[in-house]
Amino acid sequence: MNHKRDYYEVLGVGREAGDQEIKSAYRKLALQYHPDRNPDNKEEATERFKEITEAYTVLADPQKRAAYDRFGHAGVSGAAGPQPDFSSTIFADFGDIFGSFSDLFGFGDIFGQTRTRQRGAERGADLRYDLEISFEEAAAGLETKIKIPRMETCSDCNGRGARRGSQPATCPACGGRGQIRTQQGFFTLSQTCPQCRGMGQIIREACPTCHGEGRTREERVLGIKIPAGVEDGMRLRVSGEGEAGSQGGPAGDLYVVLRVREHPFFERQGSDLYCTIPISLTQAALGAEIKVPTLRGHEKLTIPEGTQPNTVFRLRGLGLPSVEKRGHGDLYVKVQVIIPAHLNREQRRILESLAPAFRVDNSPLKKRVSEKAKNSFG
Repeated sequence: MNHKRDYYEVLGVGREAGDQEIKSAYRKLALQYHPDRNPDNKEEATERFKEITEAYTVLADPQKRAAYDRFGHAGVSGAAGPQPDFSSTIFADFGDIFGSFSDLFGFGDIFGQTRTRQRGAERGADLRYDLEISFEEAAAGLETKIKIPRMETCSDCNGRGARRGSQPATCPACGGRGQIRTQQGFFTLSQTCPQCRGMGQIIREACPTCHGEGRTREERVLGIKIPAGVEDGMRLRVSGEGEAGSQGGPAGDLYVVLRVREHPFFERQGSDLYCTIPISLTQAALGAEIKVPTLRGHEKLTIPEGTQPNTVFRLRGLGLPSVEKRGHGDLYVKVQVIIPAHLNREQRRILESLAPAFRVDNSPLKKRVSEKAKNSFG
């Protein structure tokens, strides 16, 4: 197809659709347009089926979907649009959605390829690692190392599970196919062989290192690069650094969940920072130049004459960097005018001498308040 349609339109769902709704829509359309169900119009059905599958591969993946929602087709694979990922992952999704129908209809034949996973191979588990960093580290970004305990492919048997030099035997239950097929009416159903667990072979002499598992628990040190501007709760995905798959299956992914400690002075809202600076009564009345702490040092801030309590000043570009590389946020400074709680004799004398000059009886604000009170209470 020359023009790519909106993926939500392809699946017939709204942009707020949940994972289950997307999966259900895909299952319904895939069964409807499967070429084997449309022998009279197989070519058109094949193209429609590919379009449906392409949309599902993007919308079923949280990261791809977020990029698509933000940038459209260009966000997931450049201006030319994404190419469908017909890897073992999508075939695993077929298995989850259709069960034995994936074997019945043979999805691999539709796209001119067959499954690349070995018999009995399973994808490794995803791992989670919680990493606590300081506010300053989140602002500047950093490179650090973490230790991950995980299952890795056994180095002695290369994941085969058999003792070095020994050979596994063909499974007598399935004849080496890894699957047992049963006939039910017009349908031929397949299920994983329970004796060899889909491997097609039985290990007679287990590897003494992994005891036939094909994997051993190891502790791996990984280098992690954290971009500047990350927020608390953000997840970093490190592809292929989860646990090793069994029987040659692909490794899972590692998700690093960031925990950012709060700053004792600044409050954060997105990429913007907020703080409160105390100033004296004379600084507010006469104006002043003060120093404001920022993440880059101190900056000068001019307090104009007659500044009122809780006035907020904006310092552009002195907030946090954006994770999306879109510049910096701003720093908002609220000034809090400090009224002395206790006065000495000299201070009291000076203020009392100034009191007549600062009467508010005839001020515009006093007049407005009096007028509102009169209208409200008569």
